[in-house]
Amino acid sequence: VQLQASGGGSVQPGGSLRLSCTASGFARDYYVVAWFRQAPGKPREGVACITPSDGSASYDDSVKDRFTISSDTARNTIYLQMNNLRPEDGAKYYCAIGEVAPDFKLLALVSPYGLDYWGQGTQVTVSS
Repeated sequence: VQLQASGGGSVQPGGSLRLSCTASGFARDYYVVAWFRQAPGKPREGVACITPSDGSASYDDSVKDRFTISSDTARNTIYLQMNNLRPEDGAKYYCAIGEVAPDFKLLALVSPYGLDYWGQGTQVTVSS
């Protein structure tokens, strides 16, 4: 299984970026994909996650109404649209994937410890 994260870059405050996470070799019907980020000297934090089987999504309060997570199952790709970026959004962003039960209901951000595979990360820098 491989996860390829891409789309990072450098933008000014208020700008937008769209991150992509493409999975290969992961053939499951029920799974969750999550985005995490980690800035230097800070702990890793969950940003958003989605269960593509039903489209349920959850977000950290700091990104609600600015970030949107979506899935394209035909392309095995999860997107994170990030609008109105702030300097504090600058970090390395990682995507991760894990299998879930068919009756799993996404009610909150998932723990990173339940996720099986991780991408290599993509850097996001927000500065003027």
